Amino acid sequence: MLKIYNTDAETNKIEEIKEFQKGSWISLINPSETEIKKVCENVKIQEDFIRDALDFEEKARIDEEEDDGTILFVVDVPIIEKNEENDVYTTMPLGMIVVRDDFFITVSLRKNKIIEDFEKRKIKNFQTYKKSRLIFQILYLNSSYYLSYLKQINKETEIAEYILKNSMKNKELLKLLSLEKSLVYFTTSLKSNELVMEKTMRGKIIKLYEEDEDILEDAITENKQAIEMSKIYSDILNGTMDAYASIISNNLNGVMKFLTSITIVLAIPTMISSFWGMNVNLPFQESKFGFPIMIGISIILTLLVTWWLKRKDMLN
Repeated sequence: MLKIYNTDAETNKIEEIKEFQKGSWISLINPSETEIKKVCENVKIQEDFIRDALDFEEKARIDEEEDDGTILFVVDVPIIEKNEENDVYTTMPLGMIVVRDDFFITVSLRKNKIIEDFEKRKIKNFQTYKKSRLIFQILYLNSSYYLSYLKQINKETEIAEYILKNSMKNKELLKLLSLEKSLVYFTTSLKSNELVMEKTMRGKIIKLYEEDEDILEDAITENKQAIEMSKIYSDILNGTMDAYASIISNNLNGVMKFLTSITIVLAIPTMISSFWGMNVNLPFQESKFGFPIMIGISIILTLLVTWWLKRKDMLN
């Protein structure tokens, strides 16, 4: 999908246009081959800049083409993928291409909250021709979404823990495992994004304006906070998973101990009846009260063994 936005010089409002104008912002979301070629031909850039950003495994980095002054920024943005059971938190690359002083291009494999907020005009004080500020605003919004998703992960973890306290369900354990993986993805991506922002902050890649530096500094601060939160939540979740693994193992041992004790208790009347069922002379076999006597002996021995096992904490 190809969309072009431009800031009107008179009204200072963002409008969607159909033509490639200098100072415009070009948004590419899962573009077709035709759209990629169309953009590259009109803005005069190599196709690799766009295709690199469409690689789902692409890592956060900065690439500069010295010949034509084109700069590619790749950062990881958080997304939520839907599956049959749970929402899965993961990341994907977002490419930002500064084409000389003419165009600004964003490239992503699928829709994401960051680009949607800009397209829906939810972000104040942004103009398509202010490319440096637009990059910093995207970086700041990206860090903010990481913090928001981390809070959601923490809330879902607490809900899963509450359910697991009442009953051990595989579904909730798998949910915790999924959240643990999400935190690993977030931590790795946040650290990569930090390197990109720190490199940008040094001012050797793109020109920094004084009024825009505060936005980049805020983005770096938010990103650092997200890294710390991700580490804390990951440590807590790792401890929780280890604790529940121990609980499950302990519960299994308790069940096995109980079943073993029950087997011992039930073996007593079986053993006594087996003895008196043999074709040999045994006590009480000639007595007309022999059967009730043996039943009584079996009950007494069973109760004694049960009491002893209970005392040894084998029947809890």
